[in-house]
Amino acid sequence: MEITKRNLNRFLFLKLPAAWWTGVRVSEITNKRCIANVTHKWANQNPFRSMYFAVQAMAAELTTGALVMLYIKKSNSKISMLVAENKSSFSKKATGKITFSCTNGLLIKECIDKATETGEGQTFWLQSTGKNTDGITVSTFDFKWTVKVKEK
Repeated sequence: MEITKRNLNRFLFLKLPAAWWTGVRVSEITNKRCIANVTHKWANQNPFRSMYFAVQAMAAELTTGALVMLYIKKSNSKISMLVAENKSSFSKKATGKITFSCTNGLLIKECIDKATETGEGQTFWLQSTGKNTDGITVSTFDFKWTVKVKEK
């Protein structure tokens, strides 16, 4: 699959339906960054009239994972990827449209290149920040990704 925003959104529908039905959508993907949006609505709310933390986590993970998928695809190697750990912090109620962005594309490229050159697994942290329409950070997620070249 070519890694485009359209194909990633189709992937959500087919492989991650919980993200799709709660409104998570990729709006941009480049070599350097990935952006996903999700709007607070009835289907993704918590009892406190804001967006449920797990919906925010899905959008945040998508921005990091899509970039990892992009660089795996560009490597032309069979590489497995896995989230090994994650941390999050919440600083404001998530209401309205929340935009998550990860700008660690070049770090991912370095790690994928090293994995393919050495054959050794690589571990790295990626961050995705969620901001509301006023530009105020509502949540920050850090994901520890591991990548490993699959044996032939």
